[in-house]
Amino acid sequence: ETHLAHQAMRALRTAYESEREFVEHVDGVLRPAGYRLVGAFVSDREQAVAVAGVRVGDSLAWGHYLYVDDLSTAPDARRRGHAGVLLDWLAQEGRRLGCGQLHLDSGTGPERFDAHRLYHNHGLAIYSHHFAHGL
Repeated sequence: ETHLAHQAMRALRTAYESEREFVEHVDGVLRPAGYRLVGAFVSDREQAVAVAGVRVGDSLAWGHYLYVDDLSTAPDARRRGHAGVLLDWLAQEGRRLGCGQLHLDSGTGPERFDAHRLYHNHGLAIYSHHFAHGL
């Protein structure tokens, strides 16, 4: 049912305009590596209104953790609490899986300020900078 996440995810991951390519990448590449996709649904709509892509990991820095790779809400469903419900569920799921921490990275531009407010309101805090270099 991966296709049900496409509309909401496309708001964040714009490179996946094609539903078919999105489904093939999630099911063929990400899921085999431990990626899980969860969604928030409303009764009058088949597609998810918000989705989260997550994976469990282990590291020396964080121990056993749940990492949120993707958290996205369809533009017409924003500001209705759907992403917050997903974050609360993810925290519960992380505890159920024995994870000691929940992590996510977020872009820093002004267009992300609403997302940052959401994260802070759900108990997440900024603990580090994330550095990257194109190869």
